[in-house]
Amino acid sequence: MTVHTVELEEPKPVHRSFRLTRPGSNVALESQVRPALVLPEREGRALLSAAQREDVSRGGSYSAGPAGVQVWSGPWEGVGGSRGESLHLGSVDWSYDTPVRHYITVYRVLVTSEGVRAGESTQSLLARVLGLAGLGVGGETLSMPAPPPRDPFRSAAMRERG
Repeated sequence: MTVHTVELEEPKPVHRSFRLTRPGSNVALESQVRPALVLPEREGRALLSAAQREDVSRGGSYSAGPAGVQVWSGPWEGVGGSRGESLHLGSVDWSYDTPVRHYITVYRVLVTSEGVRAGESTQSLLARVLGLAGLGVGGETLSMPAPPPRDPFRSAAMRERG
C-alpha cells in the first residue's frame, strides 16, 4: 500500500465538537439548578439551533453540543480553527429524556474564573443562553407551566424495547 499526501486549499474549519471543561479546572462558580429547569424537547431543539447559528466558528460566542452550550468571549479565530484569544466564560449543561421522554433538564450552570472577571454570574449566563431562543430564566416565557411527573415504569419500558 502506498500513501500520498495531497495539499488542499485550507478551508475555514467548521467547529463541530463540544469540549467539556475538566472538573476543577478554571471553574469559579457552579450552580446546580434547583429546581431543575425542564423544557419540552421542542424548546430544547430551538435553543440548540439558536446556539448553533451563533457558533464560535461562525463569528458567534457559543459552542453547542448534545450536553449543553458553552459560552465564549468571542469567535474562535485562532490558527486552524483553534480558540485563539477567545476565553471560555462558562456553560449551561442539560440531559435528555428527564424526567420523561421528549424533555430536557437544565441541571447545572458553570461560570469560569474568566467569566467572573467578565462580569458573568450563574444567573446571567443562564439568562444569556436561554435568551438565544427567547426563553426567560424564571419560566415566564416557557410553554410548560410545570414539569411532568417522572414515569415510575420508565426503566421497565426501556428494558422491554430492548
